[in-house]
Amino acid sequence: MKVDQRGRGKYRPAPNLSTEEIKQFLNERILEEKQTEAVIDLEGEVQPRDDKFNVVSLFCGAGGLDLGFELAGLQAEIGEQQALDAFANREVYKELREQSVFHTIFANDFFKEALETYTLNNPEHIKVLNGDIRKVKKFPRANLVLGGFPCPGFSGAGPRLIDDKRNFLYLQFIRCLTQSEPEIFVAENVKGMLTLGNGEVFRQIVEDFSAVGYTVYPNLVNSRNYGVPQLRERVFLVGVKNSIKDFQYELPQPSHGIGGQAYVTLEDAIGDLKDHPGDYYKGSFSSMYMSRNRKKNWDEQSFTIQASGRQAPLHPGGEPMRFIETDHWEFTEPIEENRRLSVTEVKRIQTFPDWYVFNPQHVELKNSHIDKKYKQIGNAVPVMLARSIALPIAKWVKQRLAHKHASAAKEQQETETVQH
Repeated sequence: MKVDQRGRGKYRPAPNLSTEEIKQFLNERILEEKQTEAVIDLEGEVQPRDDKFNVVSLFCGAGGLDLGFELAGLQAEIGEQQALDAFANREVYKELREQSVFHTIFANDFFKEALETYTLNNPEHIKVLNGDIRKVKKFPRANLVLGGFPCPGFSGAGPRLIDDKRNFLYLQFIRCLTQSEPEIFVAENVKGMLTLGNGEVFRQIVEDFSAVGYTVYPNLVNSRNYGVPQLRERVFLVGVKNSIKDFQYELPQPSHGIGGQAYVTLEDAIGDLKDHPGDYYKGSFSSMYMSRNRKKNWDEQSFTIQASGRQAPLHPGGEPMRFIETDHWEFTEPIEENRRLSVTEVKRIQTFPDWYVFNPQHVELKNSHIDKKYKQIGNAVPVMLARSIALPIAKWVKQRLAHKHASAAKEQQETETVQH
């Protein structure tokens, strides 16, 4: 709910609004978003391929969602083990990655350092735009649109703002769908979007996606069930164009946990970094930070990696924190014996490969520079979670491309027969 105040504080949580009042807020914001003037022309700037499933990536950040999809697309072509083995080595993966059934042609974000990271680690053919998505005049045609639209007003870690303008950037995602006309889209967001405004915000979002011709499959997943050493719940909206009759999205069964492989632990993920963790955020611990337990054991999964160095979980080494009373925990060792997880460690926990480079580089790594890396990593979709979400789509795409190739070959053969 908007109040007469400048800055971030001008929006306030509105948990007690009626459904009709919430709908009024949503309709007002939707109207405002649709009135933004678009001026950036992408015509002739992208390089699609006829033999691939072309991808447009919105709000791409550092590229976790894109990388996971690319890996799933490579797995569909060369098999799981070979794809994972290649993924562990930058040079090997660089040679094989174009075999993926997915081919990204355009990526956009507003976060400069994140896009620099994206560019450092992805093929040069991708048109990367650092700018306001609302200014894009027309999005290129594509087969798949990906994106984790901004979620500051949805997050349970934040102030839960119904009327925050950033909540309505999903409408730009929908505008992209109407212009790109993809067969499938995948949108990711935080768990909190399910309950904001008594669930009315989520219902509006699903309704808007459905209204442009898609069957929407909402899925709430916990990352640790898919091989990520982290307790991180996220919502994935998978949309399939209504005209497609041979594909219905089904979330893969969890690969880890009950009935599957053992959960990946912090020991598994970062145990080898104990003596050389790399740079980490240094500074005091606020009363808010000390209001809850921030340390997991080596045989557990990490707390959610947030987009902030100051809020990074503690390294699992040493003694556990001690509960004193409600909203009050303390260290049982000298404070200098407790440190936050390092950039390298949170990158591992988010399942980025070690070769993935995060900007800024070659600067004196003060807290402000380090924090930009935490922000990029924490905002990203864990790569291995993205791979799992993508696999059913990748398998269907492989079959679709094979059928397209066979049909083209048959048509060519018939043409040659007639000519002779």
